[in-house]
Amino acid sequence: MSDLAFDDQYLTPMTAVMTPDAEGENPSKPVSPAETTVLVVDDSSTSRLFARRLVERLPGFRVVVACDGREALVVLGRESCAAVVTDLHMPGMDGLELVEAIADRFPLVPVILMTAQGSEDIAVKALQSGAASYVSKRALEKDLADTLERVLNAAKVDRRKQGLLECVSDLDCTFVLENDAAMVPLLVTHLQEYMVRMKLCEPKGRLRLGIALEEALLNGMHHGNLELSSALRQDGGDLYQRVGAERRRTAPFAARRLHVHVKMDSAAAVFVIRDEGPGFDVAALPDPTDPENMLKASGRGLLLIRTFMDEATHNATGNEIRLVRRRRNP
Repeated sequence: MSDLAFDDQYLTPMTAVMTPDAEGENPSKPVSPAETTVLVVDDSSTSRLFARRLVERLPGFRVVVACDGREALVVLGRESCAAVVTDLHMPGMDGLELVEAIADRFPLVPVILMTAQGSEDIAVKALQSGAASYVSKRALEKDLADTLERVLNAAKVDRRKQGLLECVSDLDCTFVLENDAAMVPLLVTHLQEYMVRMKLCEPKGRLRLGIALEEALLNGMHHGNLELSSALRQDGGDLYQRVGAERRRTAPFAARRLHVHVKMDSAAAVFVIRDEGPGFDVAALPDPTDPENMLKASGRGLLLIRTFMDEATHNATGNEIRLVRRRRNP
């Protein structure tokens, strides 16, 4: 655990609350063009500080804060924020209402939820209303930086290809990927652009589509081809990353590939993602929307996939998932 802590129901503060400097929590100072600004929203000053310090550990990141949803919208109106990290239970405008307002007024700004025990139902509603991802407060120190990085990668738009994409009417292609996670955001961005240009995805839904695709692709690489268990993350260290790096260099894992078949037309996009791992018992797959399972690391990816896609089904052996996103009626 860090030397910082927050006053959630399952943690006891270990240090005195640090107070903002004389300029306040959002000091007015020049912002470097290279800085990435993230808005942290929480009515608890201790929780807000904890999340802020976690983000500020990342090179090139700057944090602004708000104590509730209404203040957050004011900050978004004056700051160019790349993402919002918000608590769900707040007085006045809560996290769900904030997600809905951001989706309406700032549709290109992704929202990451901080969830606690007892907030599972509202978290699911927030994901359905436009939030991009979520992190359990119990795992905030371990998972927030990685989740933020993945959400921001999925949100990037390469505008140089837009002219060419205007000419596409249908698409049928297959990608075969090595177990290199760095390739995933590149492929996701590529597919997002086709989806938007073919009007299979509205611009404000582009990010959530990307999150679902990234989760499915990384699941196939990590849990399928490399057979990495989510339990390796539980110690809060880097065991998951170290085991993954070793397996990418050793047999039989190193030779396995991820097969991604994509078919898009005017009606729908279908993604079939198949790994070369041993698969798993699909019948034993827990329901990620069950409150008992939502805060478990093993169910997070599947919850996001099922929430953001119209269909998500596995084959009988568990080494292939088929995702469908249908065109919305205008």
